[in-house]
Amino acid sequence: MYVKICGITKSEQAVAIAQMGIDALGFICVPNTPRYVDSARIRLITNLLASRIDRVGVFLDASMAEISQVVQNSGLNCVQLHGDESPEFCREFKSIIPNVKLIKALRIRSQESLAQVENYSSCVDVILLDAYDPKLAGGTGKTINWGLLSDFHPTCPWWLAGGLSADNVAIALQHLQPDGIDVSSGVERSPGNKDIDLVNRLVETVQEVVGGKI
Repeated sequence: MYVKICGITKSEQAVAIAQMGIDALGFICVPNTPRYVDSARIRLITNLLASRIDRVGVFLDASMAEISQVVQNSGLNCVQLHGDESPEFCREFKSIIPNVKLIKALRIRSQESLAQVENYSSCVDVILLDAYDPKLAGGTGKTINWGLLSDFHPTCPWWLAGGLSADNVAIALQHLQPDGIDVSSGVERSPGNKDIDLVNRLVETVQEVVGGKI
């Protein structure tokens, strides 16, 4: 089970969380949002991490040039597109930045929105399903209607996001079969300030459900 903790802003928290055995840390590269960190700050944090930890930059309708520059300056090896980026944009990304894992987030509120997955599954490495909010693109604390996902079996790996925490992740994993989970607000004291105890509880709960190390 792949585990990503997103919305990292503090070096000491990044190091502590990475040592719990998680797979990836996420950095919000969207200016004027509560968890935003600039390239210099991301580089400072990523320099402290073991090489096995994926470093994911989260972008919202950014240009290809902007994404490329941030990736180069920050030490990222994964990019998560969380806006209205088209399949064509994703294909262009893979041709221009081929050695970076590409994650496309889709905000799900109906079967119609879930049907978008087919358009992206052949041009990204991972699909991430997040909860829909009319005002916020992510970090809402809301969960998806998991009933919509009962028969969800895409042709590419997929991760579950949206309001996950130590209190509900076991239920989610018992009902669904995601390849990974992405958690942000569910392990925070405030936006960008992670609660290490909550992260540890989440990790231990996931390990119990999957029957071993994550």
